[in-house]
Amino acid sequence: MDENKQKCSRSSTHSSSRLSHVNNLDDGCLMHIFSFLSPIPDRYNTALVCHRWLFLACHPGLWLRVDRAVKGLKEPGVFPSIEEAVSAARPGDTILIGAGGFHSASNIQIKKPLCLIGGGDLPDDTTLLCSRGSDSALEFLSTCKLANLTVKAELGCCLLHRSGRLIIEDCNLQCESNPLDYLSYAIITTAGSGCEPPLPPPSAAKITGGDSVSVSQTRIMGGAKAVLTSGTLALQQVRVIYARTSMCFWFNVVHQL
Repeated sequence: MDENKQKCSRSSTHSSSRLSHVNNLDDGCLMHIFSFLSPIPDRYNTALVCHRWLFLACHPGLWLRVDRAVKGLKEPGVFPSIEEAVSAARPGDTILIGAGGFHSASNIQIKKPLCLIGGGDLPDDTTLLCSRGSDSALEFLSTCKLANLTVKAELGCCLLHRSGRLIIEDCNLQCESNPLDYLSYAIITTAGSGCEPPLPPPSAAKITGGDSVSVSQTRIMGGAKAVLTSGTLALQQVRVIYARTSMCFWFNVVHQL
């Protein structure tokens, strides 16, 4: 019994010692460490450790935030709309979109590598609404990632992919019921349909980047089709999992035939 107590005592002392070493680091060093963590869930979970880590994990230097309640630019790194946050973001930034209500998103062009993440516990907690008359909610011309978001479109498409690698994880893409449903699509990709020279084969595309769309754990509802492609494209490595409530698929846009 005494031996077990001693082991537990040594273990707790060793654990607290390691924790104290981490807390002895200055704020700049800790923020640099946090920057290597994935925004969701790792960096999000660090904010639950203590008040200091909460302050550092939510620092605008690590990600930008969209909060509809904000009027103007009173707080650094916090913006009232997605369009303003995208405009102010630097390549590689992460934008955390506040949960609750609807965020307007109509024909927002993203021309730099960004990560857009919903701030709620579930995708339904953060909704991007594309108004009627818009071609799409978001238009991607660079490598980007979407996660934990619901995107709704009345007509047109939820997401328009022009070029780059687009990764969609844990999202809901919903085309609203409409007599003109045949004009609605969850995802439209025009990658590879222009006059550019053909992209390399899939094995090389993994190294050089290429144009591709990856969709996982995503529910697609409504619309004429899940995906519409412009031009004649070769789709490689297609995998589809279909259920009554969801469709998960992945494909590479390889080149124009």
